[in-house]
Amino acid sequence: MVAISWDNGSSVLDFQGGDDGPIRLVDIRDADGAQASPVTGRPGQPLVEILTPRWGNQTWGTSARHSGTRVGEQLRYVSHTVDADRLTITQADPASGLQVMSTLSSLPGVAAVRSQTSVSALDGAAPVTLWAVTSFAADVVISPDLNNLDVWSAKSSWAAENRWGSQPLRARGLARIDASARGELIRDAVAISSIGTWSSGAVNPAGAVRDQATGRTLAWQIEHNGGWLAEVGELRNAHGHGGYLALLGPTDARHHWSFVVDAEHSFTTVPVTIAVADSFDDAFGRLADHRRAARRDHRQNSTLPVIFNDYMNTLIGDPSEDKLLPLIDAAAEVGSEYFCIDAGWYDDTAGWWASVGDWEPSTVRFPRGLTFILDHIRDRGMVPGVWMEPEVVGITSNAARSLPDSAFLQRGGVRITERDRYLLDLRSPAAVDHLNAAVDRLINDLGVGFFKFDYNVTPGPGTDLDTPSVGHGLLEHNRALLAWLDALLDRHPDLVIENCGSGAMRSDFAMLSRLALQSTSDQEDPRLYPAIAVGALVHILPEQAGNWAYAQPEMTDEEIVFTMCTGLAGRLYQSGHLDRMTPQQRQLVAVGIAVHKEIRGDLVRSTPRFPTGLPSWDDPWTTVALDAGEVAYVICWRQADAPESVRLDLGGLTGEATAVEQLYPAPGVGSDWHAELSGSGLELTAAAGVSARLFRLTLR
Repeated sequence: MVAISWDNGSSVLDFQGGDDGPIRLVDIRDADGAQASPVTGRPGQPLVEILTPRWGNQTWGTSARHSGTRVGEQLRYVSHTVDADRLTITQADPASGLQVMSTLSSLPGVAAVRSQTSVSALDGAAPVTLWAVTSFAADVVISPDLNNLDVWSAKSSWAAENRWGSQPLRARGLARIDASARGELIRDAVAISSIGTWSSGAVNPAGAVRDQATGRTLAWQIEHNGGWLAEVGELRNAHGHGGYLALLGPTDARHHWSFVVDAEHSFTTVPVTIAVADSFDDAFGRLADHRRAARRDHRQNSTLPVIFNDYMNTLIGDPSEDKLLPLIDAAAEVGSEYFCIDAGWYDDTAGWWASVGDWEPSTVRFPRGLTFILDHIRDRGMVPGVWMEPEVVGITSNAARSLPDSAFLQRGGVRITERDRYLLDLRSPAAVDHLNAAVDRLINDLGVGFFKFDYNVTPGPGTDLDTPSVGHGLLEHNRALLAWLDALLDRHPDLVIENCGSGAMRSDFAMLSRLALQSTSDQEDPRLYPAIAVGALVHILPEQAGNWAYAQPEMTDEEIVFTMCTGLAGRLYQSGHLDRMTPQQRQLVAVGIAVHKEIRGDLVRSTPRFPTGLPSWDDPWTTVALDAGEVAYVICWRQADAPESVRLDLGGLTGEATAVEQLYPAPGVGSDWHAELSGSGLELTAAAGVSARLFRLTLR
């Protein structure tokens, strides 16, 4: 028997394996012993599972699961190395000729563990085709009782992102059957996965398994901007019985991915990160700690400048000199620090969709030139920015004719066309050169300091050009995109880039480890936005969650406060026809922006808490608490038909609330709200109608 214990200073992970079986994770516990209850996993699930066409599954019959693979069961311990921040475990399977190395790492002071798997060929082994490789797999170490487990995930679609919910594991398809009959194992699993390059287009690349009885939670995120798969299922083998979690990048069955490992070619999976804590909020709080420690260093990470964007519910992709100049003045007046000209600035027609790709400023929209507009933004004390969709080329653009076919994702020698766009293949030097020339020109010649990088179309499974599989071609493109972003930010370290993907269709940590903020939605109805904004905080840092605050002149004061509070629930992203507002209305927006500037130093160290639970789409009240240690900010939205009162559970905060004050809007503005601390809760009462408030709690 081989026993490995890794203490990274925050967590201790124990592994077992030996001659009778592969290495398995059997326990996760806090290094300081402070956890409420010890966790003892059953050593049943191998740390690595590998599906191949030759070796298939170990279990009887056919299964679509990625637990119980023959190679995974045949792996045996070879060696390991332990450092304070890294553990590597090497195993081999002489029968298949494969060797695997699991690399688990942590960052100082962070109780979360990142995991990847590398697969190579043993000396003299025949080539092996891979169909799936786990980045991480383990027993559900929070509880041995499957009947007590809830599976959490978040459905997502355009303008309806971050819809978190849970169901008991059993109720989601894992029926209780007699697993001893015929030696059969359960073939079902709760599985969620991405579609093409929209990593969060159908479901977010994060989730959790929670013990209903204790609240203890195993939370996870898959840090990839393309294909991924997560499974929770029931495991029964010679080593144990219980639940398992498997996290993977692209697979053959889901993403048309395969790869051949031989003497010259190895493969490394996408990174994933897990965290275990005694509550849902704390487990995802530990993942938030990991995100802050692992993201690219940038001065704006702590300063959080206020960005005004002219698109949402405002110019809607139709900018011009006469529309922009008064809007720029109004944005500066209320305190904006960046001003982004969104889609259409490069197009001389009434439309902008099919002409993307050349990125040359329109002379029709800007008779005195785009430089005149950008100079005006700078003269008003703001940094200018523009929208781009760098990975696409419109079919009417010059780039569509001048770039070679090899610069585009393709199938069967034909460029993939989606809604009058071709998609660049960033494995291509020609595609990279085209983008570098465009972006560097805008930065160096025009002084652009901010980009909104959008992504509105997806190529499906991938490309078959110069690749062993369609899915692997897409994986290489996804990784090339990340490398291009790294190189861009290396050249221009002060550049601020927003990650947008038709709203939040690509809100994964692979992108957010590099880019400054994430659009949380394209939702245009301010009443529907709070549920999206609060749900985003589970897997996006508050300081990266770019929530639109699109105040409008036709709104009542309460409606302006409502949409401003949505912006204040994360990274304030301002829009709206401010130039058409009355001075009183603009002042209400300006006060909201001033509040953001007041609290943003706390925002960058806050942990989201959900005092009325994670929101559902039709909740009459939506609430969130941003817990920064000595202080917490509570934001509450009331829908028109909501009961007049609601109680918030503050028991999850890091300290006891001793005082509450209404921070936005100022007391006396709008209808009266009453807030009173009561035990470990906050009692709120509001007059009828749509309204919202931001409160500050003092904690001890």
